[in-house]
Order: sequence, then structure tokens, then C-alpha cells
Amino acid sequence: MKFIDNINLFKLLDTLKSDYRVYVPVKKGTQRFYKKYDTYTEDMLIGEVRPFEPLKVFFTRARETVAKGFKADVPYMEDKPFAIVGVKNCDLKQGFQVQDSVFEDHDYKDPLYIKNRQDNLIIAADCTCAIPTCFCLAAGNQPYPEANFDINLSQVNGGFIVEIGSEKGSSIVSENSALFQDPQKEQLLDRQEQRVKVAEEVKDNINKNNVPYYKTFNSIIEKNYDSNIWLDESKNCVECGACNTICPTCHCFFLYDQKNKDTMARLRVCDSCMIKDFARVAGGANPRPKLWMRLRNRFEKKFDFFPKTGNFYACTGCGRCISACPAKIDIRKVLRRLAEGA
Repeated sequence: MKFIDNINLFKLLDTLKSDYRVYVPVKKGTQRFYKKYDTYTEDMLIGEVRPFEPLKVFFTRARETVAKGFKADVPYMEDKPFAIVGVKNCDLKQGFQVQDSVFEDHDYKDPLYIKNRQDNLIIAADCTCAIPTCFCLAAGNQPYPEANFDINLSQVNGGFIVEIGSEKGSSIVSENSALFQDPQKEQLLDRQEQRVKVAEEVKDNINKNNVPYYKTFNSIIEKNYDSNIWLDESKNCVECGACNTICPTCHCFFLYDQKNKDTMARLRVCDSCMIKDFARVAGGANPRPKLWMRLRNRFEKKFDFFPKTGNFYACTGCGRCISACPAKIDIRKVLRRLAEGA
């Protein structure tokens, strides 16, 4: 463990700019989002809660070229890798579990994703509060990073407790050792008290919304596969796909070819299982022609498929889909109804 004060933290970010494109969370009104770091500004926010964008936007882009001109080499980006600051545990745990499972842990390994995972730097941070949509504890997460980071920052009085999570993180701390010092006992106690306080705030959210805990999710989809819950909950859905786009675990995409003058390129574009044409095949047949079927498929993938194939649930409890949905479909309410069978 180390300690870094507020001034030295931004000196560290200034140093990282030579090797990385540094992104930090900022807050405008009630919205939090990532912004490229050039110099310190007062709207920067390392703590609080996750930004609105999921971490996956730095690893799999909404639209990217995966092949050009029928060449065997992959068209990697030649720019600097990212250093993403202030990443929260709801992006790091199941977020990376799912994305790694899909793009890295199978017979076909996605070279673009793997290069991003190897090159990009993750400077995580504890949550210092909860917002009404947070329910990470019910999904099996803690409101502080536990793994999958290079460096973690826990905000305390005057600065941050620094935890090293990888060799890359250790090298950065060693190379900039003058910016760090040993933490005081009071600072470590402050970190623990802060973590307990935020966990209690998340528990209050869960209790207010009667959200079931992940240990009750076993067979929750199978038991309600033919339930009227799906039809009822899908009535207001407008098929915008916002829930898929904003979810840190959703990963579906489609490929298409595009000709530009004399060059042919293959592109990968993010897709949404809530869109009617998602499962439609070339002959026109569609195994999920009804909207309620597509809503069921979304929950089936998260709470049935991944537990069976990967032994984890593909929901982080970040609450982004609740905020993004124009129809106000609340995943917590659906889970509660599934748990109750009504």
C-alpha cells in the first residue's frame, strides 16, 4: 500500500500522458462521463460512482475496421493506448469476466480486444457514494475494486490510498516513487470506514427496491420461461437498444463489408438483442419475432446462459440500463418479479 496526495496524483497523470491517452471522469450537473485529460480542471471526479459510459467502450468500439483489402494482418490502431482513471468495480468484475470470455477465452481469440487488454492501463477507484440505481451488492459485487486493475485509488482525507494490482502498476509506482509515500494508520482506517459507509448506502437501495440477491437467481429464468412477466414488462419497450449499448457485459456485434473507391474493408458494429432483426436469418425466418421474446432472451443470456457456461451472472448491478431506458424498464423490478414468480 502507498499514499499519494491530490497534487501528486495529477503530476502522475501528467507523466502518463507521454505513453498513454489518459481519460478521467468528470461531472457536469448530475452526469458523470469520461473526458480526455490534458490538465487538471475542477470538474474532474475520481471518486463518487461509475461514469455513464461502460468501460467496454475503450476495448470494443461501437464501429471499427477489422480487416482491410483482404490482407491477413489486423489493422491495429497506431495511436497510444488508453490509461483509464476512476474505473469502478461494476466494470471490472463481471464486465471483464464476460468480455474476456467472449473475445479471449475461446478457440478464436480476438486480436484487437487482446491487444487493448494488454496495452491499456486501468487506474481503478473505490466508489465514495451510491446513487439510487446502484445495486452492485445484490449482483455479487462490492463497491470497491477487487481485481482486474493495475492501480487502485481509495479516496481518503488529503489524497488516495494506492493499491497495486499488476506488474504494470508496480512499475509505474516504482518509476514515480517520489510522488508516493507510506500511508498512515488513520488513512487506512478511513478507507475501511468509507467502504462500509458506501456498502450501507447500496444496501439501502436494495432494501427500498426489494431487489433479490444473486444467490436466489439459480434457475430463475427456467422457472419463468413461459411466464406472462415478459409480455407485461415489454409493453413499453421502444427497441432502442440503449440497455445493450450501455451495459458493461453486453457484447454482441455484426460484421459487414464496405467498399470505398478501390478498397474493400470489413467492419464490426455493435448489435442489440432487443432489435427485431437481431436474430433474423438470410431466408427471413426469425426465432424471436415478438418483442417479449427478445426481452426474455436478454435476461436468459445474463441469468441462465453465463451461469451455466461460465459460472457467473452477466449483470454487474451498475444500474446503467435503468438510467438509459426511455421506457423506464427497471431490471431490479423484473428480477424481483422473477424471484417471486409473479
